[in-house]
Amino acid sequence: MSKISVTLNKLDLCRWMIPKTGGMRVPGIIYTSEEMLREMGDDQSPQQVMNVAYLPGIVKYSLAMPDMHWGYGFPIGGVAAFDLKNGVISPGGVGYDINCGCRMMTTKLNFEDIRDHVRELVVALFQNIPTGVGSTGVLKLAQKEERQVLTQGSRWAVSQGYGTDEDVETTEDYGVMTGADPDKVSPRAMERGRDQLGTLGSGNHFLEIEVVEEIFDPDVAAVFGLSVGQVAVLIHSGSRGLGYQICDDYLARMVKKMGELGFDLPDRQLACSWLESTAGKDYLAAMACAANYAWANRQMLMHWTRETFEKTLQKAPRELGMKLLYDVCHNIAKLETFPVDGEMMKLCVHRKGATRSFPPGHPALPERYRKVGQPVLIPGDMGTGSYVMVGTEKAYQETFGSTCHGAGRVMSRAQATRASAGRSVAKEMADRGVIVMASGKGTLKEEIPEAYKRLDDVVDVVHRAGISRKVARLRAVGCIKG
Repeated sequence: MSKISVTLNKLDLCRWMIPKTGGMRVPGIIYTSEEMLREMGDDQSPQQVMNVAYLPGIVKYSLAMPDMHWGYGFPIGGVAAFDLKNGVISPGGVGYDINCGCRMMTTKLNFEDIRDHVRELVVALFQNIPTGVGSTGVLKLAQKEERQVLTQGSRWAVSQGYGTDEDVETTEDYGVMTGADPDKVSPRAMERGRDQLGTLGSGNHFLEIEVVEEIFDPDVAAVFGLSVGQVAVLIHSGSRGLGYQICDDYLARMVKKMGELGFDLPDRQLACSWLESTAGKDYLAAMACAANYAWANRQMLMHWTRETFEKTLQKAPRELGMKLLYDVCHNIAKLETFPVDGEMMKLCVHRKGATRSFPPGHPALPERYRKVGQPVLIPGDMGTGSYVMVGTEKAYQETFGSTCHGAGRVMSRAQATRASAGRSVAKEMADRGVIVMASGKGTLKEEIPEAYKRLDDVVDVVHRAGISRKVARLRAVGCIKG
């Protein structure tokens, strides 16, 4: 990739502009703070923001959220929207783990109800939910069943007894992306997805027991069903090997055809196809399959979490009251309509490591949240907990309805492993009041808290910028990881 010098002009306390230069078609805008910029060191994600601005059909800006860090082609934390007629689709702008996302469940329990059972719950969850690299679930899908998962998403899982219609109502896009075509998914990707449905995966994926610690907006919190001291569960997982393989397949296909596109790019990792081309349409159809697989996956993980809580605590479903607050995806490209220069335009919005943040009144939201806005789930590292935020009109106007998705790494996995050498990470977490179990010590070493930015800092930027607002902060008490 060519080296480009990055100029950053401060717009206000939360935004920095990269002016158009070279082959950039639009400026770049980075949401961050002065302190976080200083702490970035040699991370080259601002350069990647510039590189994305070279892509044809990009509209308004190339954006990055405060949790941004180096990614494949696009920065993680990157957002870009493209005109449907003259724009492109880039798998690097979605990511390898298509529809990696989070879902949060609220309960009727308070922390006092589980204080003496946290370790027992963590052990039971670890035993009942498959985790780790290449982990397989209790299901091995027949070919017909897998095709149904890829087209029906969450509704397939619910139809098989893994949850309720109410769960579907509070899932982004109601748990299914239209336009999915299993015929556009390779046999290798289908094979990888056949026995991984209902598995957590590895790396930064987790299932976490949390407690609501602070409420910032009581009115919105009441609509979301959140109160101080309440127990909640957050699940972070994606489309597993199937999504990874789909990304890999289409990147290889697009890299081969880069010379035929008629324009130059500063980074071959930005390999792309015209949205109206056969390759572009095929990728969108395959990507939708992976998105639907991920929603079905999280739906099943939630169902087994409910069962584990019921059995471990010996409580009936009504006593437990575990409800889905919301499910949001982080790695996706969607056809959505936004205001551009005073006119409404249908665009292809890439969100890579970024969360949708739709405002009050938006028709895509479930009726129960339409008056207040979309729930936005922002997880931190395994010792931090998470935030619940709410979408805003400002995000709709300025960031294509997008905000941050988490804390964002500041150390590579190799750096984190070196930094944690000789330490007992599980004991460190226990000393902080968090019971952690993982399928291998290596995962905990890679995921040490200092490998990530400070979640409070990231959330403060998007809150001050007005592209999502704080509703509640939760602390972690138990966590399982791959």
